[in-house]
Amino acid sequence: MSSHYYDKKPTVSSERQTVGVTIKEKEYSFYTDRGVFSKGGVDFGSAFLANAYQAPAVDGPVLDVGCGYGPLGISIAGDTGRQVWMTDVNERAVELATENAVRNHVEKQVTIVRGSGYEAIPDEKLFASIVTNPPIRAGKEVVHHFFEEAHKRLVDSGELWVVIQKKQGAPSTKKKLEELFKEVVEEGKSKGYSLYRCYK
Repeated sequence: MSSHYYDKKPTVSSERQTVGVTIKEKEYSFYTDRGVFSKGGVDFGSAFLANAYQAPAVDGPVLDVGCGYGPLGISIAGDTGRQVWMTDVNERAVELATENAVRNHVEKQVTIVRGSGYEAIPDEKLFASIVTNPPIRAGKEVVHHFFEEAHKRLVDSGELWVVIQKKQGAPSTKKKLEELFKEVVEEGKSKGYSLYRCYK
């Protein structure tokens, strides 16, 4: 059976490399590896979201769901100064994200946990903002659960940011988000990706 980035324990052998990316005019460097999402470099969708992201008006921490090796959550921590929680089902990705937080000097601002979706996030923990580049290949049911749970985990007036490719279901994603949230704004489109900001 082939290994996927949403497997709990990747079966492919490790082959680490380092990639760099500029987000909001700041340089970041990340360890990546086989068996994690976008190992060859920060994917366009995550970079698109990271560059567009604005902290919400309400106070509180940020959550990066499906964080991979950490570019989104780490760059948000570096840019906003907020506390950021990050979670991923893939243990290799979580290990890399933990090292990458140190590598990019935000380790005191981030809490990184391993679990599927929100399962490793304490039930009472609420967030001012949740960001996700959802694991489309895991299936629509998994992705829609990400959105449903996000609504529950946001404070009043909190925001969910979602980036998704049109060919991977942007129209149905928008419809689902509009069922859940008070307002859904398309913050931008680029190279076949749509970026949605959803207000609770």
